[in-house]
Amino acid sequence: MPLDRDGPGALSRNERLILSLIRKRGPMPRAALVQLMDLSAQSITNLTRKLMQAGYLDAGAVVRGKVGQPSTPLALAPDGALFLGLKIGRRLAELALVDFAGRVRVHRQEVHSHPRPDRVMAFARQGLETMLATLSPAERARITGLGIAAPYRLWDWGHEMSDWLNLDLRYELARGLPFPVFLDNDGTTACGAELIFGRNDLPRDFIHIYIAHFAGGGIVLDGALRHGPTRNAGALGSMPIPSVGPGGGQLLDQASVSALEARIGRSLPPDDSGWDVPPAVEADWADQAGRALAFAAMSAVALVDLPLVVIDGAVPPATRARLAQAMRDALQAMPAAGIDRPQVIEGTLGRSARILGAAGLPLSHFFQPDGALD
Repeated sequence: MPLDRDGPGALSRNERLILSLIRKRGPMPRAALVQLMDLSAQSITNLTRKLMQAGYLDAGAVVRGKVGQPSTPLALAPDGALFLGLKIGRRLAELALVDFAGRVRVHRQEVHSHPRPDRVMAFARQGLETMLATLSPAERARITGLGIAAPYRLWDWGHEMSDWLNLDLRYELARGLPFPVFLDNDGTTACGAELIFGRNDLPRDFIHIYIAHFAGGGIVLDGALRHGPTRNAGALGSMPIPSVGPGGGQLLDQASVSALEARIGRSLPPDDSGWDVPPAVEADWADQAGRALAFAAMSAVALVDLPLVVIDGAVPPATRARLAQAMRDALQAMPAAGIDRPQVIEGTLGRSARILGAAGLPLSHFFQPDGALD
């Protein structure tokens, strides 16, 4: 949730835009920034000098071409700012320290049968204390916030989750911390991570679907992540779909890791190395999930005219590719009179999307133009 934008140096929008362009496109000289931002060379020089003095940009080695003046590419300074991220999942809690270049410097995790509030809070507080103790005073001063990625309405997912009903997680974790705390839906943060750290060729409008224990998602319109009045937009796992039992069902009943686990009769581990699903079972699950995902995607296209679906998840890359292809095949078989079928591509972050998205909440708030994830 947004707070006052008076954090690190109260950067101007143009300064944030410079940082965002370099984050997405990689190191670039000032001349490239002049062209992209339609500002004068002197303005770009002044802005980038200020960012370098603040420690957010580093100058690379001078590049000398055959013609023209030599150029100096500017890159993000990894130590420019640090961000903490906490991800609360149905089976796994994660805590990470992420630097300004998007690299995870420290990572801790804890597997659980279900996320009990007392256990998650103890994991988070102990982990934060340990991480902060390893940092120098200068590094601690560079931490701009803690972002939390958690499913909304956790208490809806079984009686064992009822203790979450009256817990203000953001408030409880913010107590005693010297930096702000942000909270967002875990599916939304996965989408936000793709926006900040992922592909640089995304259109300004798309839907992001993330397949984990359940399914979630995010919606991007006009280049900005949309939250809705209760900050629960993109709750695709809850979308009703046809042909699931006599009374229908929801997307998560078919397109989720929990649905695959039900087929094999056991839980899957929270890492790719332990993914040992029989190929025939996975293929049948992916085919059924692909049809459910195609229904959800076409419904979204009919409502908001979205040209692209990005599909990612806490699954191995080969499984993600299989889901994406199953979804493409299902889309081609669906009627599309009056609308255009969306393109389907794979995301780039996989299992790291939600924890990077959590850390991306303070990053976005203080360093992205207009706070892209707010």
